[in-house]
Amino acid sequence: MTIPAPRSLSACHRRSRTHYNEPVPQTPSDPRVQLITKPGCHLCDDARAVVQSVTAELGLTWEDVDAGSVPELLETYAEEIPVLLVDGVQRDFWRIEPKRLTRLLSA
Repeated sequence: MTIPAPRSLSACHRRSRTHYNEPVPQTPSDPRVQLITKPGCHLCDDARAVVQSVTAELGLTWEDVDAGSVPELLETYAEEIPVLLVDGVQRDFWRIEPKRLTRLLSA
């Protein structure tokens, strides 16, 4: 499943880019990390903190994808949000474990 470009990003990510549809610079070997979230989700807040911390430690970028702006995502992942995708593959949902994420992204 191909994830469409996010239509909105959290405030912390907007500051680092000039435009939200601008691609995130990555090297070919960098994994594409996406966190599918929705507004008002306390688990999403926790997951964002973990993903931000781990990716910053590893020098990687990540995307916060608002499922509410992409109906297909909300339909597919409604009961599992937040959902972590790495290179388009679902790797985790609800609670993101820092050690597991570090292993996934370091492999």
